[in-house]
Amino acid sequence: MIGQREERSGNMAASGAGDPLDAKRGEAPFAQRVDPTREKLTPEQLYSMRRAQLAQWQRVLPQRQTWNIVTGLGIGALVLAIYGYTFYSISQERFLDELEDEAKAARARALARASGS
Repeated sequence: MIGQREERSGNMAASGAGDPLDAKRGEAPFAQRVDPTREKLTPEQLYSMRRAQLAQWQRVLPQRQTWNIVTGLGIGALVLAIYGYTFYSISQERFLDELEDEAKAARARALARASGS
C-alpha cells in the first residue's frame, strides 16, 4: 500500500497539480504536503490551510476527548486499586500483629499458671 501511495504521488507530480484526474488511472490526485516556512504562500493560501486544519481538528476533537476520558478513568482506577491494596495489606499486618501479641500474652499466662501451681 505504501508503494502505491508513492507511485501515485509520483504520477501526480508528473501530471501536474492542475490536472483534476490522473489520465492513466482516472483517479483524483493526492494532496501534497506544503511547508509554509519554506515555500512562499499567499495570505489566501495560508488562510485556507488554517481553515482546513481547524476543520480537521474539530472533526477529531470528540474522539480525542473520549480517548482522554477513558485513559484518565483507567489511570484513576489503577491508582485507587493500588491505594486499596496498600490499605488492605496494612490492615492485614496489624491484624496478624494483634494475633501474635495475644498469643504471646496467652503463652505468658499459661507459663505463669504452670509455674504458680
